[in-house]
Amino acid sequence: MPFHMRNRYFIISDIVIVILCVYLSFVIRVEIFDLRYFLSGLLLFAFLATVIFPVTFYLTGIYSIYWEYGSIDSLLILVGSQVAATILVTIIGFTICILVPNKFIIPRSIPIIFLSLVLILISGSRTMMRLITHYQGPQQIKSNGRLQQVLIMGAGKAGAMIIREIKRNPQLGINVIGFVDDDPNKHNMVIHGAKILGNKEYIPQLVNKYAIDEIIIAMPSVHGKQVRSVVDTCRQCNVNVKIMPGIYELLNGSIGINQLRNVQIEDLLRREPIKTDLDSVRLLIKGKKVMVTGGGGSIGSELCNQIFNFNPAELIIIGHGENRIFEINKHLSKSSTPGHNCRIIPIIADIRFLYRIQSIFEEYRPDIVFHAAAHKHVHLMELNPSEAIINNVIGTRNLVQASLATGISQFIMISTDKVVNPTSIMGASKRLAELLVHQAAVASGIPFMTVRFGNVLGSTGSVVLTFKEQIAAGGPITITDPEMKRYFMTIPEAVQLVLQAAVLGKGEEVFILDMGEPVTIVDLAKDLIRLSGLSEDNIEITYIGCRPGEKLYEELFAEGEVYVKTIHEKLFLASQDSSRFPSNLNGAIDLLELAAQNNHRAEIVRILKQLIPEYQPYQVAG
Repeated sequence: MPFHMRNRYFIISDIVIVILCVYLSFVIRVEIFDLRYFLSGLLLFAFLATVIFPVTFYLTGIYSIYWEYGSIDSLLILVGSQVAATILVTIIGFTICILVPNKFIIPRSIPIIFLSLVLILISGSRTMMRLITHYQGPQQIKSNGRLQQVLIMGAGKAGAMIIREIKRNPQLGINVIGFVDDDPNKHNMVIHGAKILGNKEYIPQLVNKYAIDEIIIAMPSVHGKQVRSVVDTCRQCNVNVKIMPGIYELLNGSIGINQLRNVQIEDLLRREPIKTDLDSVRLLIKGKKVMVTGGGGSIGSELCNQIFNFNPAELIIIGHGENRIFEINKHLSKSSTPGHNCRIIPIIADIRFLYRIQSIFEEYRPDIVFHAAAHKHVHLMELNPSEAIINNVIGTRNLVQASLATGISQFIMISTDKVVNPTSIMGASKRLAELLVHQAAVASGIPFMTVRFGNVLGSTGSVVLTFKEQIAAGGPITITDPEMKRYFMTIPEAVQLVLQAAVLGKGEEVFILDMGEPVTIVDLAKDLIRLSGLSEDNIEITYIGCRPGEKLYEELFAEGEVYVKTIHEKLFLASQDSSRFPSNLNGAIDLLELAAQNNHRAEIVRILKQLIPEYQPYQVAG
């Protein structure tokens, strides 16, 4: 292993320090400078130390550490290495003294004195290097000739790490004035040289007093209401706001200055962090062959990301769009780390073709299947009912049949709140998919389960993305109805709960995620306008009426379902009354497939109403 030039200097300094410490140890012990009587023992101890210390440091990686950026962990490794080397020198030295009596004299207290000295001097030399790097040179200033004056909201772990990184990187041109935190017990305390100046009520006067340019919200686990409160205060003070992403976005990364970004709608809608039993999820996934359908979509790709972190033996990613499968495969391949031996298998395939799905299952024989592939756009599926049936219903049937034929251990389908009292073709098609999954569970005894939840923020086709595009174009924002409400959840949050449901599932369960309180769409639009730095005077909001298949309110529990709590506070279980399920399901779906192949909308609607009595279809004009 080649050394850096500075580490060669460390080797020389370590040898000099070791020899000096041996000499001083004897001087301190015998309290005289004339050491002729102990000279042979001193030389033996010094020789052993000058050989063993550098070798030990090399083996433990001390000489590979970049000490200008050394950490507490690095210092602990250094201390441990010195203790180990001293013990080794002591054992060898005293053994030689016993084997060659009267030749070498080493007082028994010498190793203790020696260790104390080397710990101070060798560790001190590294610490001095770190301090010199930390304080060297003046901070660079921004192009406007001044440092950016910053307050950090949140004096917890995230805030402490951010200020530490700012101080490590003077080229950022940031001067942290102090912290703001609502915990009164922290007020007037100091973190990395910055004082906690009060709670968020102090923000206006602190902005005026210190000419604050920016406030960093370093609270990744707080509720969206608290984020909204801080953002509103900052907006009133006309000061820029940056935020640390929510805890779900930080699952695969560390907290740091590079994660800071502008406040997004997800931050205003985030909930309390969900407690997930990661060990149980890891036990479920690790070493297994896991398949994800729709792996290039919003939910599917996040499923792949989180599953990949639990190190399955194989991750089989199925998707119809080659570009998206290419992207998720590239992303996961770059994310692989030493010791991570998951084999990624990207497959371009359409779940509508049974022969293709059967051949994939026969070749790879997955243990667990996460079925996220589906057509989800209500309006488009209302215009293209045949595609909704063939993809959502027949595609699910194909996957279920192939799963049963190859003996999988678990099947988890991603569903939607639009299956409850459906008014759309999409919702009805996903409800039929749920029935197929339930039927397979009852017939086989294998855990075939469904996870049902509402809208996810940032997904492809999400209303949030549509609103952002409309704002960028100068408006207007188009909303179907001022009373329309929807449940929202972040994509990482939803996927984390899907994995937790997979751990809990034992049979034919339908899990429902706790979506929190529904959000009025017009309020969502107004939040996005303000986050874009505009006001409602700048961007017009217009109402265009509900589109085909849309409802004003979504529901999570179907008629006849009774929900019960699970051991996880954010997961509910909808009890299924099998007597309410259609007895002729398979035959009716065959007829439905034929109607879809012939693009016969009226027949599709008739069969859906027969199978799902609560389905109230949108009436197409004409």
